[in-house]
Amino acid sequence: MPEAPSYFSSPAVDHAVAGVVAGTISTLCMNPLDLVKTRFQVNQSSFTSDVAERSMFYQRVAQRRWLYYLMGGKPGVDIADALRGIAEESGWRGLYRGVVPNVVGNATSWGLYFLWYTMIKDRMTRRSRRDGDMRRLSAGEHLLAATESGVITAIMTNPLWVVKTRMFTTSMARPAVVRPGASGTIGTVGEPWRAGARAAPPVAYRGLWHGLTHTLQTEGVAGLYKGVGLAIIGVSNGAIQFMAYEQLKQWRTGAVLRRRTGQRAFSEGELDGVKLSNTEYTILSGAAKLFAITLTYPYQVVRSRVQNHATAHLYPTSWTCIVRTLREEGPRAFYRGFATNAVRILPGTCVTFVAYENVSWLLRAAAR
Repeated sequence: MPEAPSYFSSPAVDHAVAGVVAGTISTLCMNPLDLVKTRFQVNQSSFTSDVAERSMFYQRVAQRRWLYYLMGGKPGVDIADALRGIAEESGWRGLYRGVVPNVVGNATSWGLYFLWYTMIKDRMTRRSRRDGDMRRLSAGEHLLAATESGVITAIMTNPLWVVKTRMFTTSMARPAVVRPGASGTIGTVGEPWRAGARAAPPVAYRGLWHGLTHTLQTEGVAGLYKGVGLAIIGVSNGAIQFMAYEQLKQWRTGAVLRRRTGQRAFSEGELDGVKLSNTEYTILSGAAKLFAITLTYPYQVVRSRVQNHATAHLYPTSWTCIVRTLREEGPRAFYRGFATNAVRILPGTCVTFVAYENVSWLLRAAAR
């Protein structure tokens, strides 16, 4: 079977362009939830279950049990309350604070990830061919390809994520807020009293360039690469997700080809030549992501706390963060913001993969 035509210089560049477009679309759609997720992760106070101590919005929703459960119970109402609190504090534009580094970071990450992933997969398939066609890769090979591309991408884009995290956890108006209370799901990010002294207020970056230059001037190159070790560890999330997605997609495309041809074995090229419906891409990508984040979520909490400007004095290293969080907040703290993350990241992942697959097929059709 001949290889699929490419619109740009190579299939890898086609996939990179599709990744950039998909990352941009999903980030613009999901930035408010990403903002809330990051603030929940760096928060050190437990969200009280006493309704009387929550905001008026939370209390009104809690009084209507049907609405409370329709919104997803406590996790869903916490998210809605946080969004309302941020909008009340900084205006609706506050929900898109940090959107530039977030878009740049996600678009760049997805583009580079798909570029390297496609190139590495192509290298693997060309090592051994059957009858001139690309052989089918195993789950282990998909995992290895995803891991290699993830490590390269994580190192290249870490400075963008440092700036994004700091912009998400500060406000141009006044110090960023997240603790739940009478005024909403808000409160000061970071609690300097835990260290016995009050730290200086974190600098609120005006934008991506200001964040990059300020970090470089005040902390050096090491500041831009805070949390990079955890980011590399976090590659396991993307690697597991891509392995699961590839295996699920191959299972589904294989079933389609078996119905069409009656054969039982297919090459990588034949499986890639089947277009599924958007519904199928949504289900497959959602299932793969849920599986991956459940296994790897704790590292995200640690990385956010290490990178957060306001808590840098509490968590100078990843190991210190792990020990201190475990001692002071218990194991459940490593899943802070998990519900928010799942609500935010599952739709975002589905949007990303549906957009990616459709842009890839559009480029393939244009090339033909």
